Amino acid sequence: MGLQERRTREKEQRRLQILDAARSLVLKYGVFAVSVQQIAKLAELSVGTIYLYFESKEEIFASLQQEILDLMFEEMEEAIRGAAGPADGLRVIARAYNSFSVENKRYFDVINYFLSPSDVIFPPHLKTEIDHHGNRILSLVVGVIERGVREGVFEAPSPKRCAIVMWATIHGLIQFRKLRDTILRDENFDELYRYSVECFIAGLVCGAQPLDQILPRK
Repeated sequence: MGLQERRTREKEQRRLQILDAARSLVLKYGVFAVSVQQIAKLAELSVGTIYLYFESKEEIFASLQQEILDLMFEEMEEAIRGAAGPADGLRVIARAYNSFSVENKRYFDVINYFLSPSDVIFPPHLKTEIDHHGNRILSLVVGVIERGVREGVFEAPSPKRCAIVMWATIHGLIQFRKLRDTILRDENFDELYRYSVECFIAGLVCGAQPLDQILPRK
């Protein structure tokens, strides 16, 4: 192994060492409680060394976000393989997304951390890279809807726009879970979540029955 190759490998190992430490801290304490100093301590590196690899804590978390989005993509892709058809495909995507938010809550918090600010906080090159990972997930939803259109099950002039609406709907509703003792006090969250997904699917289905005939009112 040449000197340059060894240095490149060592640099990559150090970068992974930092991300491993950040991931462990996020999973233990949550994203809002983690500092660069804590990451450096767990990684057994100086704070200065951390900044040789990442410009800020946000950039470290951005790298984690890409990793999380890829993990989410893999779980959703696997879920779709067992779907009975386009409508069921959307249901399993929604279930996988909800399950991921529960079973990987602290990972999910990393995603929310960057969705919370009203302004874009990443430099363009970094945002483009993150968007690429997010668009892979969106493409799964688009693919299911396009399949439904091809099979004459769905009517969707813009599958991508419909996919965005679905993702925004289920993600937004998941945020409402924290309101279970206030707004959702008299609601079963899982039933409400399924209801929202069925509402979305009903809006796509060709010649669909009125919604109140599909989902009885409480």
